[in-house]
Amino acid sequence: MKKLILLSTVSAFLINCNKKTETPAPKVAADTIAIAEPVVDTLGPKSFCYIGTTGKDSVFASIDDNLGTITGKLSYKNNEKDSSKGDVAGYKSGDTLKLTYEFTSEGKKSKRDIYFLQKDNMLTEGIGDHKEEDGQSKYANDKKISYKDGQKLNTADCKVVSKALK
Repeated sequence: MKKLILLSTVSAFLINCNKKTETPAPKVAADTIAIAEPVVDTLGPKSFCYIGTTGKDSVFASIDDNLGTITGKLSYKNNEKDSSKGDVAGYKSGDTLKLTYEFTSEGKKSKRDIYFLQKDNMLTEGIGDHKEEDGQSKYANDKKISYKDGQKLNTADCKVVSKALK
């Protein structure tokens, strides 16, 4: 009988010792890296400004690219020739901006195609033969446009460009 009492006391003691005490789950800190990263808008319009100079002649361009649809303003300020100022609209095809330039020069409104190669933060104007079609000057052959000798426009501060476009 002593053995039975001793055995039951030891087993009761061992059962109580094996009980696990529940500990609260540790708190997980919020991921501060994900919160600190800025949100980058990749779908909204992108604005670019350019200035090109040749001698005393200047070209100013403000271009907005909204997923390949291009709008903006363009101004040619020529020293001893007629200057022009107006709006551009068109689209981006690969690295080429295919635009229609609607401008006023000498009080007369005109339209003409103007293409720019957009490469290395620079625009290069396309040079090619034009033909009149529906009251608009268009490139005679898109495949014969040369960008080698075209006016080069470098990126510029948009505040400076917007003053020149007013």
